[in-house]
Amino acid sequence: MGKIFYVMGKSSSGKDTIFRELMKDETLGLQEIVLYTTRPIRAGEKDGVDYHFVDDEVLRRFQKEEKVIELRCYNTVMGVWKYFTVDDEHMDLKRKDYLAIGTLVSYEKMRAYYGEERVLPIYVEVPDDIRLIRAIDREKKQEKPAYEEMCRRFLADSEDFSEENLEKTGISRRFSNAGTLEECLTEIRQFIKEKKGFTNFS
Repeated sequence: MGKIFYVMGKSSSGKDTIFRELMKDETLGLQEIVLYTTRPIRAGEKDGVDYHFVDDEVLRRFQKEEKVIELRCYNTVMGVWKYFTVDDEHMDLKRKDYLAIGTLVSYEKMRAYYGEERVLPIYVEVPDDIRLIRAIDREKKQEKPAYEEMCRRFLADSEDFSEENLEKTGISRRFSNAGTLEECLTEIRQFIKEKKGFTNFS
């Protein structure tokens, strides 16, 4: 039975980088679930790799076909941005394991859709002061920095990923990314291999 390892974390926790590094690790044997979004593409992102960048018409078509597993809407200073996961023909949980990335709410919906035994959380945690510095540094690199939106995301995450919400969804294990990235990745790789039933992962 295949599993979906679901990466989560507050903004600027490094979850996107961790996701990419895990996908590059061929020893883990993970397939990617690429999410869909209606938000504008950012500098350095690639359509079909980071996200499927679509419009509302495409979303409505998927909804009509009842293929949307979960949908998130964010009322940003640049308009309403939507992120969603689609159950399409590429999913084969009978034979393959997958890696996905999203929010706590989307994790809950994925778990409800596929079953608790198939969707396993990987919650990445970083102290707020370190996250804020990383967020500012990342935004500086954008062609048009959106500091207001950065602040909105930062504050919203405090509520979305509150201790109460984490406890409610049964997430107790944390993977710290406050030190080196490789230390965090090593711990996550070991967790994935344990859950996949590897007998030797030294």
